Amino acid sequence: MVFDTIYQTYWNKIFRLCRGYLGDDDWAKDVAQDTFVSVYNNLSNFRQESAISTWIYRIAVNHCLRQLEKDKRLAKTDVQDNLADHAETRNDAQIDLLYRFIGELKEIDRIIISLELEDVKQAEIASVTGLSESNVRVRIHRIKEQLSQKFKKYEHD
Repeated sequence: MVFDTIYQTYWNKIFRLCRGYLGDDDWAKDVAQDTFVSVYNNLSNFRQESAISTWIYRIAVNHCLRQLEKDKRLAKTDVQDNLADHAETRNDAQIDLLYRFIGELKEIDRIIISLELEDVKQAEIASVTGLSESNVRVRIHRIKEQLSQKFKKYEHD
């Protein structure tokens, strides 16, 4: 089945995208699952005007944005505290710290860096976000600088 292949190919990428965007594993799993329900329900409507990955990422981004708007159960500081708590209990604290720092970025920067971390091509990131490729390139550079500074500051504190 086509959907099974899509699900197996994109589940981890979409989950990590949602995790980077929302900052909470359980919340990210729920939104990723909602994304795939939408993909399944609308697969016959996919017009192939873009790559299927672009279409799926766009659906995931829309679900994340709607969830953030609709569900105000976690304020920004609550998300950061939650991630900090998770970092203490995980084996891979560096990754959790990275997601914590990503969670502190502006929404558009979170989606850009989350897609970049998934090795999505910058042209596709531009298509998903509605930005130009050159703007995406500049933003990625600036975001990486911001994250590097956060790690340096964290190491010195």
